Parts: sequence; C-alpha cells; structure tokens
Amino acid sequence: MGVLMSRRQTVERVQKVSLAVSAFKDGLREQPSTRRRAEAGTARQGTLEQEVQEGEEEALAGPSQPEESSASKAAWERLRDGRGVEPEEFDRANRFTPPAFIRPKRELHDDEPPDISLEQREQILNDEMCEICEVWTAESLFPCRICHRVYHDGCLRRMGFLQKDSAVEVTETAHTETGWSCYYCDNLNLLLTEEEMYSLMETLRNCKIIPGACLTLDDFLHYKHQVHKQQFERTMPEAQEEQAALQFNALDPDKKGHIEWQDFLSHESIQLLQKIRPQNALLRLLTPKERERARAAFLALDQDNDGFIGEGECRQARHTWFRKHQKEMPSCNVSISHVGPISEGSPASSRNGKSPEKILPATKQEETRNIDWPGFLRENVAYILAARPNSAALHLQPLA
Repeated sequence: MGVLMSRRQTVERVQKVSLAVSAFKDGLREQPSTRRRAEAGTARQGTLEQEVQEGEEEALAGPSQPEESSASKAAWERLRDGRGVEPEEFDRANRFTPPAFIRPKRELHDDEPPDISLEQREQILNDEMCEICEVWTAESLFPCRICHRVYHDGCLRRMGFLQKDSAVEVTETAHTETGWSCYYCDNLNLLLTEEEMYSLMETLRNCKIIPGACLTLDDFLHYKHQVHKQQFERTMPEAQEEQAALQFNALDPDKKGHIEWQDFLSHESIQLLQKIRPQNALLRLLTPKERERARAAFLALDQDNDGFIGEGECRQARHTWFRKHQKEMPSCNVSISHVGPISEGSPASSRNGKSPEKILPATKQEETRNIDWPGFLRENVAYILAARPNSAALHLQPLA
C-alpha cells in the first residue's frame, strides 16, 4: 500500500510546502510597510502631507482595472493553461484538485520520419490503477480509447470532468469498440506547445474572439475571413468560404445554429498543427492504440496483400476515424470493424446532406495512384488526431 500511496503523499507534501512558501512571501510583502511605519514613529513625527501621500500610494496599489477585464484575463489564462472554461458556479467542495497540464515541447528529431512498421503489431496495455486515485478495482475502471490511462467514474466526477449528461455515455462506450477519450485526449488544444498556443491566442485576440463563447455561422465566417486576410493580405475566395461553411456544419451536427467553444478550439488547434508542423511530427503524436487502428484499416483495404491501396480507398479511410456511435454499421463491401463505417451511413456523410461530404466512388485516375503504408499514415494522421474528442462534431471535415 505504501507504493500505491507514495504519489499522493508526495502531492500532499508539495501542497503543504507551497502553502508555507506562500505564507512566507505574504509576510515579506507586509514586512516593509510595517518597518517603515515603525521607523517613522521613532525617528520623526509623521506629517499630514506624508499621510496623504501614503494614502495615495495605497489607492494606486489597489485594483486599477475594471471587473470585466479581470474576468477576461482569467479566461485567457485558462485558455493558455489548457483548462478550458470553468463556470463561476462550479462547486469545488469535496473535489480533487484539477491537474496542472504541462504542454509538450518540440524535440530535435520530431521532423524525421518515425519507424512505424505495418507487419509488427504493437501490444496494447492499459494501466492497472486509476490515474487519479491510484487504486486498482479491476473492471470498474474506464479505459481511454486513445492512451493507456484508466479512471473511476467517481474520480472523474470529483474532478469535475464527468457531468450528469456525459456519465451515461462514458459507461456505455468506454468498454466498446467506439471507446471514450479521457480529459487529456479529449482536448486537442493540449497538443500545442507554449509557442503554438501563444500564436493561436494572438490570432484569436486580433479577431476579437471571446474565450468560452459560442460562434454562429456569421461569426465563424467573419473569423475565417479575418484570418485569411491577415495571412495573405487579400479577401478569401468564394470556394474557401463554401468550404468554411461546410466545416461549420460539421462542427454543428445537432443543427443548433452555433458551435460550442470547445469544438471551435479543437478545430483551430488541429488546423494550426497542420500549418506549423510537418506530417512526420504529427505522426509522432499518434498513440499505440491509434497506430493499431490505422493498421487494421490499411490491412482491411489491402485485400490483395501487396502493400498498396488505391487513392480512392485512402480517401474513404479519412471518414472512418469519426465513428462516434456503436450502433452504426458499415454498409459497404469493405468492412473496417476496428475503425468504423466508411459508407454514406457514417456520421461523416449523413449529418449535413451535402454532396461534398458523401464518399464518392473512386475515379480511374485515383485507382491508378497507389499508396503504401507510410503514405497512408501521412495522409490520414491529421484526421486520426482530429477524431480524438468525444464530441459528435467533426473537427476536421474530410474532403471528398
């Protein structure tokens, strides 16, 4: 039991030290003013002018910004730290302390092609203890479909990551092929480094985007126009505007007329990753579970076992990563049970009813270009990453 509790004891010890350090710093802040008053009382009598001056200094030291700006600053800080939106009425009584997210750092070898073999399968092993409480309780743990972490539903509730509306979904999907993404993998924004996050925040600030706010179609298109004009110094073409409208529809699967902030943030995060990082660097973000699903998809499409698939089949596979519901079954001849449907009955093709989202038959030109396993990974890696969130929204609309 000592091994199981060591991590928790370490956290408690660090918290106690932090409290002591904070108290010590507070004492140091108060000490100069107390010393000044004592010296002033013993050395000379305070004058009225000095008292007025001290009062003015204390007034200047007080809050100088309005309440709205402080709330806005807190929202940007939550965005920077990857914590998302924390409602003011969130009751933290009897809850665990939320984790401190540490953003990744780029390594020197990230741009080099990783060695991901098609023939060599990877052994998938989940953790044996809950990521939060570090207690083993066998089948009552919920595994993440992306990483190796497992959780108790009670621990997730006490962390504030599992609300009433999502508890049933986690219970029903965590042990199925569809799976459930933990709070680390569900947030695509946590894939960004600090430099990339500051770049995204600067873009959002320049475009007057308010963290935590929902976006309508007009808001989304206005934002896309501003970003395009800032980047290329010209207006966005009509074709790109239509594509942006399709992306909005993909981010609003329930036809509510707006997209949620978290879905918008995930979409912008994966878009930024595509622009800044090369495909080899994105491939290094894939987990063993994602690589295994990609292997299953490629082997299912490579029916003649020659190590190549057609471009049309590769294009179809881009739609398979967005499988959100276990009840939906593939209706095409090629079955990819490990990944999901690739037919018109899939979530990617049935939400908006527009022809560009439907999976069209491969043309002769597409069938002539063969794609090997490394090429298949490079062309699908962004869609695999974009499918991590539990939301039904498509954070990266596959092109037809």
